[in-house]
Amino acid sequence: MRVYAIGDIHGQLDMLRAAHTFIAEDRVSCGDRDAPVVHLGDYCDRGLETAGVLRLLIDGVASGQPWRMVMGNHDRLFRDFLNDGSLRDNCLRSGLTWLTPNMGGRETLMSYGVEAIKATVHEEAVARVPALHRAFLAELETHIALGELLFAHAGIRPGVPLDQQVEDDLIWIRQEFLNDTRDHGALIVHGHTPVEAPMHCGNRVNLDTGAGYFRQLTAAVFEGCDCWVLTAGGREALKPSHAAWL
Repeated sequence: MRVYAIGDIHGQLDMLRAAHTFIAEDRVSCGDRDAPVVHLGDYCDRGLETAGVLRLLIDGVASGQPWRMVMGNHDRLFRDFLNDGSLRDNCLRSGLTWLTPNMGGRETLMSYGVEAIKATVHEEAVARVPALHRAFLAELETHIALGELLFAHAGIRPGVPLDQQVEDDLIWIRQEFLNDTRDHGALIVHGHTPVEAPMHCGNRVNLDTGAGYFRQLTAAVFEGCDCWVLTAGGREALKPSHAAWL
């Protein structure tokens, strides 16, 4: 089974367009127009074009593209703010809110023409963010299982059956998952924790390469559990790192 995946986007519209170009070129090479593309979440925050990113994804799905989207923790923060003005999340570190500098909420609001410093920021956001964008955030999937792969924004809770994972872990977990070397019953494809380059650890693949920090956005293709990173020059094999697996 062939599946494409794109790591954390964080409002980087040009990077997202480039990633889809790499996928389109690979489709031509392998003659596969129908393989799904899984986006690993965090469509918003930090980058300056969240509104454009959501518009591109919504329009793509509407045009029949086989695109699927999982929820990231930043997407839940944006969704909840629009719903009730909440700036906190039960999994967010103490002292942080969605509008804390470096969290990226301010940049997301700017992409819709909303100034985060105004007392009426929630009311203005509700008025300016299109209903289609709010529906997009409400309908994101917590995880996607395809063949031998399971796609989740942050990862899974090790030792818990895949069909019993909870949303908080799927979009927020870090060290308990990252440090676990057990076979999870599927190859877990995730983002959430930025790394310098795509990383294959044997039981998981991390595709978050720091677009949220203006580094790069990674697109990859999986055939079964085999993985290649897509570049301007074509496929580059991503092999399990022995050191990481141990």
